[in-house]
Parts: sequence; structure tokens; C-alpha cells
Amino acid sequence: MTPAAALIVALIAITALIRASGPVLLGGQELPARALSVVGLLAPSLLAALVMIETFGDGSSLVLDERALGVGAAGLLLTVRDSPLGAVALAGAVTALVRAL
Repeated sequence: MTPAAALIVALIAITALIRASGPVLLGGQELPARALSVVGLLAPSLLAALVMIETFGDGSSLVLDERALGVGAAGLLLTVRDSPLGAVALAGAVTALVRAL
């Protein structure tokens, strides 16, 4: 088995253990409503953090380039209209336009 394949298998096993630990530790009990609301916010906050790192980060420095303008345009559109697909299309178009200039 190659090192990459071994790493993938190990990550699959670790992920399965982490996901199974919740129900095992809770023992069939329901989570409180407050805990469920926090769990519901974890995925969007992680996604936002990843977008910020990919948009404004370059190793260990802050970068403001055409990607920032694209994300800003998408953010403005989302404040006016609830259109995620439109926001993605606008971000791509603004980024491409600025890169072309």
C-alpha cells in the first residue's frame, strides 16, 4: 500500500471513529436545544473560514487582489437578494473581469 493510500484509509477510520463517538457518548439521549443550535452553526462558520483563508491568504501573508473584489460583489448581492447561484456567478464574473483588465 502506498503512503497516500494508507493516509486515506487512516483518515477514513479516524473520521468514522469521531462520528461514532457522539451517539456512543450520548447513549441515545437527545441533545439540548441550545447545543443543537450550536451544532447547526458549525458548518457555515467553517465554510466561511475556509472562504476567507482561500480568498485573502497566501501562505502567511494577507493578500488583497481580484478575488477579494469578487467575494465583495457576491456579498453585496446576497445582502440585496437571496440568490446563492447568482452570487457565485457574479463573483466569478467580477474576478474574471478584473483579471482581464
